[in-house]
Amino acid sequence: MLTIALPKGALLRDSIQRFQAIGLDFSAFLDPQNRQLQIIDPTGTAKALLVRTHDVPVYVEYGQAQLGVVGYDVLLEKSPSVAHLSDLQFGQCRLSVAVPEASPYRRSIDLPPHSKVASKFVHCAQEHFRRLDLPVEIVPLYGSVELGPITGMSEAIVDLVSTGRTLKENGLIEIEVLFESTARLIAHPLSYRLNGDRLHHWLHCLRSLKT
Repeated sequence: MLTIALPKGALLRDSIQRFQAIGLDFSAFLDPQNRQLQIIDPTGTAKALLVRTHDVPVYVEYGQAQLGVVGYDVLLEKSPSVAHLSDLQFGQCRLSVAVPEASPYRRSIDLPPHSKVASKFVHCAQEHFRRLDLPVEIVPLYGSVELGPITGMSEAIVDLVSTGRTLKENGLIEIEVLFESTARLIAHPLSYRLNGDRLHHWLHCLRSLKT
């Protein structure tokens, strides 16, 4: 049976709609009364796992799921050994550097050497400042990263931005975009090569959808 890892959070509804469009119904995950983390499509064709977005590539890489939907930001952060198949063109956001509005810095390169930068995207942040040849200390935070500058823990943050509302409400502004991110379809490399559970059929169906 085909197993698909679906991400909790912002990408879930669009992911479910995309699979519904090719005949696989996992909409039970959208029921607030449902507590199941694993459901089988009513046709008995496929099974879906509901996991944290950062765990999707882990389940796919280790072969517990043949397909998964995950943000491009997660792929760049974790660099998993998975087959990156296509851009699903939803879940648009960007990974950006932000600072307090009152900060004198308006570009990443303006930050003083050895500044503290809070982020849950530690690898991506490190790579960004490495390319600038600017030594900074990345402070790993996995909750409300905006609190870093607010409390004085950091001079800046690197975080995902969608509408920018959260930054604005916390007195922060974007000063640089690292990259744009959308939802991506990934597969277990061996499953993809062997075409187990008619994997190529489902991939063809997904790629045939109009976006």
